[in-house]
Formats: sequence, C-alpha cells, structure tokens
Amino acid sequence: MTFKTADLLDDNEDKPVQVVQPGFNNYGGRSKFSGEIVTIKIYEDNSLVRELVAEDGKGKVLVVDGGGSTRCALLGDMLAEKAVKNGWNGIVVFGLIRDSVDIGQMDIGVKALGTLPLKSVKRGVGLRNEVVRFHDVTFTPGQYLYSDEDGMIVSPVALLGE
Repeated sequence: MTFKTADLLDDNEDKPVQVVQPGFNNYGGRSKFSGEIVTIKIYEDNSLVRELVAEDGKGKVLVVDGGGSTRCALLGDMLAEKAVKNGWNGIVVFGLIRDSVDIGQMDIGVKALGTLPLKSVKRGVGLRNEVVRFHDVTFTPGQYLYSDEDGMIVSPVALLGE
C-alpha cells in the first residue's frame, strides 16, 4: 500500500472524512492498512473477537470498541494469527492487546491503546455490527478506515477504489 493518510485528507477535503484523535499505537507487522469497517462492541470479553477473526476478512478492518478498558487484553497472538489466515487487513482495538512482539511479526495491521499480559474473560457478551464511537470518531459498519504511521481516518466512501 502506498497511500498516506495526510494525502488522502488533502485530496478529499470535500468529503466528510473523520480523523481519529491520537492515542493508538502500531503493533502489527503492517504499518499501513485499510478496508471496509466491521465493528464489535465488547467490554473485557473477547469472545466476539474470536468469532469475527474466524470469518472471511478480505478487504476489511475489524474495529473493536472495548470501552477503553485497561484491565485486560482483547487480542493476542492466537487470534491475530487467525485473522491473518482469514485475510483481515487490520484490527483496531479501543483497549489493550498482548503478545505484541509476535503480533508485530504478522502480516496484519494492528492498532491499540497499549499492552497488558492478562487475557479477557469469555462469556460471549457483546454487540456486532453496531455503530460505535471513540476518539472523536463514529465508526459505522460498511464505511472505510485508512491507517498509517501518522494516524487513522474514516470515510463514508472508498478513497482508494477498493
């Protein structure tokens, strides 16, 4: 991928592109990723993450609204590996991950608030394909997310001809 989020913003000033506020760190092996948004809303339970990464993710980015919790990790190396095998372009976690060194060697984009070695509970609780909001941005399933070293942007229409 050769896009830059700054250039995408400059080239699309006439479109309602949103800019995600700072606070996310890069953890995946891909520093740039983009795709159609798929969302889940969970809290300290990564059961839905496991379900989604097991599905076909070609051309998609999973946006995980974990409520910003810093009490447990919502993504680890086993789920990231499953996401890679199923073609996901990236995962954005409004929360924490673990196994960051291993995830950093995988061919997937991963952004999260930070790391913690503690895994989450698994109760199967959460919502799928809901509009979620964090860091001053509304993430709507079916819209598009673009991420690089400078940050993330969200657009209601494809900006690269996906």
